[in-house]
Amino acid sequence: MLALQGDFEAHSAALSELGCHPVEVRRPQQLDGLQALVLPGGESTTIAKGIAAGGLEQPLRDFAGSGRPLLGTCAGLILLGCDHLGLIDIEARRNAFGRQLKSFEADLVVDGLGDEPLRAVFIRAPWIERLGPDVEALAEVDGHAVVARQGNVLVCAFHPELTDDLRLHALFLSMADRTPADRHASAVAGAATSLS
Repeated sequence: MLALQGDFEAHSAALSELGCHPVEVRRPQQLDGLQALVLPGGESTTIAKGIAAGGLEQPLRDFAGSGRPLLGTCAGLILLGCDHLGLIDIEARRNAFGRQLKSFEADLVVDGLGDEPLRAVFIRAPWIERLGPDVEALAEVDGHAVVARQGNVLVCAFHPELTDDLRLHALFLSMADRTPADRHASAVAGAATSLS
């Protein structure tokens, strides 16, 4: 759990309910031995400055390159995209749905989570403005992608940690259950498409 700023404690609680033992990451060496990583919602500019100040940019790229999964929610989606870490081939529009007063909830059918809608809490949320050819959109609001996946990187524009529905976290954890060889192949394929 990247714990520089934002709603990392609620994510930790959700993952704990699913049987995980979350570790708070603030320094590069704390990534050692982790199977997966969450970049939570919060203030993307503040988190980006913390990543840079902590020397985490390349370690996060190396983490993704190893095939281990990453989940970015709200600000985390922005940070994983092309304008920042470049770990998923998307471009995000910040505060796309409006400022704090325009926050809302919606029921979304998310590909891979069954037919039952997922309650999604959008707070100063981005949307995905551009999806690369190898990025799969898993859910949309008003024609804009708000959940997407490319290889070992999963992103959503809302805050799944603020509801009792743990299916998105469970999907993320299922990505960590693959063999190391499967994860490496997925990362190499993602890197190859990013470079082409």
